[in-house]
Amino acid sequence: MEPFTFATSRSLENPNVSIRIDTLEGTRTPLPFTTLLSSPELKHVGSNTSPSSDLYVTVTVWADSKPLTVPIQTSYKSFKTTRTWMEWLTLPVRYCDLPLSAQLAITIWDISGPLNTVPFGGTTVRLFERDNTLKKGRQKCKVWLGVEADGLSDSTTPSPCESGDEMDRLEKLVKKHELGEMPRSDHWLDNLVFREIERVNRQHSEKRKDEHFLFIDFPRWDFPIVYAELEYKAPGDKQLVPADAAVNGAPGARPANVVMNESTQEGKRVCFKVFDPEVVRDNPAESKHRRLVRSQRNGIVDRDLKPNAKIRDELNEILNYGPTHDLTSDEKDLIWKFRFYLTRDKRALTKFVKSVAWTDTAESKSAVQLIPKWTEIDVTDALELLGPNINNASVRAYAVDRLRAADDEELQLYLLQLVQALKFEAIRPDAEEDAVKESSLARFLIMRACDNPTLGSYFHWYLVVETDDPDAGRKKLYSKIAWEFQVALKKTSHGDETRGVMKRQSDFVFMIGEAAKEIQSMRDRTKKEDKLKQILRDPKSSLLDFEPIPLPLDPTVNVVGCVPEKAMVFKSSLFPILIHLKTDKGDLYPIIFKSGDDLRQDQLVIQIITLMDKLLRKENLDLKLMPYRILATSAFTGIVQFVQSMTLANIEEGKKTPAGVLPYLRSTFPDETQELGVKAEVMDTYVKSCAGYCVVTYLLGVGDRHLDNLLLTPDGHFFHADFGYILGRDPKWFAPMKLCKEMVDGMGGTNSANYQKFRSYCYTAYTTLRKSANLILNLFALMVDANIPDIRLEPDKAVLKVKERFMLELSEEQAIQHFRALIDDSMNSVLPVLIDRVHVIAQRWRK
Repeated sequence: MEPFTFATSRSLENPNVSIRIDTLEGTRTPLPFTTLLSSPELKHVGSNTSPSSDLYVTVTVWADSKPLTVPIQTSYKSFKTTRTWMEWLTLPVRYCDLPLSAQLAITIWDISGPLNTVPFGGTTVRLFERDNTLKKGRQKCKVWLGVEADGLSDSTTPSPCESGDEMDRLEKLVKKHELGEMPRSDHWLDNLVFREIERVNRQHSEKRKDEHFLFIDFPRWDFPIVYAELEYKAPGDKQLVPADAAVNGAPGARPANVVMNESTQEGKRVCFKVFDPEVVRDNPAESKHRRLVRSQRNGIVDRDLKPNAKIRDELNEILNYGPTHDLTSDEKDLIWKFRFYLTRDKRALTKFVKSVAWTDTAESKSAVQLIPKWTEIDVTDALELLGPNINNASVRAYAVDRLRAADDEELQLYLLQLVQALKFEAIRPDAEEDAVKESSLARFLIMRACDNPTLGSYFHWYLVVETDDPDAGRKKLYSKIAWEFQVALKKTSHGDETRGVMKRQSDFVFMIGEAAKEIQSMRDRTKKEDKLKQILRDPKSSLLDFEPIPLPLDPTVNVVGCVPEKAMVFKSSLFPILIHLKTDKGDLYPIIFKSGDDLRQDQLVIQIITLMDKLLRKENLDLKLMPYRILATSAFTGIVQFVQSMTLANIEEGKKTPAGVLPYLRSTFPDETQELGVKAEVMDTYVKSCAGYCVVTYLLGVGDRHLDNLLLTPDGHFFHADFGYILGRDPKWFAPMKLCKEMVDGMGGTNSANYQKFRSYCYTAYTTLRKSANLILNLFALMVDANIPDIRLEPDKAVLKVKERFMLELSEEQAIQHFRALIDDSMNSVLPVLIDRVHVIAQRWRK
């Protein structure tokens, strides 16, 4: 039997992608003269006046909804009867660099006046067939009239034009005949067949006279070209160098299954790794092996098994894996084999759950019986067991039982994620109202929220926001949970009072929203402020003075009214409003109310920063982070705590204060006895908070950092605001960490002792937070299905983006070296400085 001969796409290193634009078929009757008279601008479009107007074609390579090359176009050609180009175009990308999702966006352009063009039509052609082989030969592509080819993964201009009729079948046979994929008959018989095909084509063209088709040609290869990914040489492996692929019968070419080894001996056959679409399915042989290895008859033997030193090291390495690490089949079998031995190690439970084949009834039952015998796991690991990949109700119930060990303060730190985890519970949206009782997590959260008013207030608002979900099933689910929460409250001794408070909180937020809505129609900001003060001053508004209610943003604070004279409207495009609320202790609590803005992403970032602050303080490292509070009250409104501060942009301009961070701090808290003339406590706060925010914003990948969202309080607290871009996203060039010259100058420069302290704080904070990486990763894993913009873009990669920044594969010393390099790069890079200057100029121009 002859071996199957093919080449891989990686072996085509020299040729660039090429395509021949052949012919455009289809007729479109020019517009009537009366139509051109009524719309004179249409006469400039060539195809509106002539059935063979001059057109040109552009071709762009796309992949994963992104363009990979610039457009390449055909040369000018004047058409008389048929639109035929017969022109080869070479694109600026090689075949070996193409991803599997590569496709060509082909647009046909028509002239519509001087220096103006309009799309005649477009079509999108995939470069690889369904079997992952490169397309070759003649292709017939449907042209979607009047639109430009979009090149998206889910394209609206796909090229396939199959209608299922006889002509489609004949065209496929003709293509096989041209490529030599079917035996040829006698010459006279072929001619008879072709004449019959022409007759059928004429009938077919009458039926499709309004459709257009573009015929193109791809290079014809001597054998199939199979897609292959780049393979990297493993340490210690001998490298196999693929032979030159046979491209268009090039001299000296060899089949792809013949390679040279390191000693350049020719003729040795090796196997190439080729994509197998069935690799994701269960392997029957592996499934049989797993059932034999994990047979219940081995249970008695496994109970007494103890690993030797070598296996113990292997198990320890597996147990040190992070929550995002997938176990191999062998690792799962090893965990299962020594499951009884591992019950004494709390780290092993999450790995054991991953190793269980939950579809196997007997194995699932055995695993559920073993879990209660495990050493009690930490709350961090319990959160992992509530993720979207854990479907077993008993496992989730065990995780909830471990959460009971967390006090209310700790539970509040995770509450946002636990509310999201309710989506992964086995609650049917179409079930009866008491279906929530089937969820152990829902019952637990409702019970704890009923017992603690502060926890209950946050729980209530988190549920309110989720009831705005556009998905009807989720909206119904959270509405049921909110209803059950109200029913449970009613059964408590303080239930009526708590429910009354929640209603008054809702009325309070509604009234502020109505005030913000009433001033939106006014254009002048001064008039907006006057109107806002008038609304707040009106006794009928219910905002001037009222009975004490817990502030939804911070339920530990009771507010009793507002101060209309201090109200303000910001210059932002959405015109958020600032209101100073009066507390029952006589203090003022300023808040910002935003309407038309989804604050859930900012709320998540602040929650994670608050958690990181707690983790650092737990290690006796207080970096003065002082995260302000944010609460989303719906999908498009929210409340933000206002902190009296100035942006670094305003400080550098020096309009109201001395220009520069150091002169600003010197003017607010001077101390002539200190070297820099600033009070020691204030400088210490500034240095520590700069270090803290550099680390936490780096770990969260916060983007769009400029001097207008870096703020400083008079007592030295430095902090960030506006978290519209996270996880590495940035509308401009993205620097991994924001450390600008203005911040360092405030410490006294790079040669000062404060700057050295800053670097030391950064290293300590980074290495400390790396120890709690699993907790932070688990919290992000629970948010993958939330409506957070930057998570929703790539939910499967969100956790990995955070994990990359922890650099868990490095030792502590290597991690410090990594962060040292980050600081040096930030200080030496010129581009961020230039971007800050451009941003300042743009802001001045807008003003």
